[in-house]
Amino acid sequence: MCGRFTLRTSLKTLAEHFLFDVPADLTLVPKYNIAPTHSIATLVWHQGKRRYGRMHWGLIPRWAEDASMASKMINARSETIREKPSFRSAFQRQRCLILADGYYEWQPRRSAKQPVYLHQRNHQPFAFAGLWELWAPPHTTPETPPWWTTTIITTDANEITNNLHHRMPVILSPADYDRWLNPDTEALDSLHQLLVAPRDQNQMSDFAMTPVSTRVNNVHNDDPQCIAPDATQQELF
Repeated sequence: MCGRFTLRTSLKTLAEHFLFDVPADLTLVPKYNIAPTHSIATLVWHQGKRRYGRMHWGLIPRWAEDASMASKMINARSETIREKPSFRSAFQRQRCLILADGYYEWQPRRSAKQPVYLHQRNHQPFAFAGLWELWAPPHTTPETPPWWTTTIITTDANEITNNLHHRMPVILSPADYDRWLNPDTEALDSLHQLLVAPRDQNQMSDFAMTPVSTRVNNVHNDDPQCIAPDATQQELF
């Protein structure tokens, strides 16, 4: 699964890497402990190009009567998104990129779980495959804005990361960004084939798995200490 991640990269670097226009009034605060229900950075396809926006992490289907489903919809299993009513329509035309530069998993230990930070060795950003949904709360006035909501797609973990968790987020290749985003893409079988984990060590060689402090366990902690290496532990990969 994916339940916490980071986005520390500067807005300038994000725009250069993901090729989007920066809104004039946009500022970005570094985040070291992004959690479900937070507002997160995304890209969607708009008028033939990538468009930056913020979404509520926790997808709410458009037919939901209230927002209570959001907490159960932070992740979508790649194997079932084409059949599940909550994700089927979004997979067809409402796909997004979720911007990140690292994510956390917790390695099982006898005494307590060890948080591990997974990130690129060069600390460059990357994108999770996501789905989005626009949800309008019922019993509101016409002036009440709808919620932009999103979920991170997960898949079976590979041999490198499955000692942390049996699932992992789908991290897309930059070469596939536009194909994934474009709602006019009709080759859904081809898109679905993107939703797998890297299967060999060479594909994961750019990633590091760094044990970090349990400070990240508390969602209220959001500072560089969350990703500081745990001096008592060795890097896993």
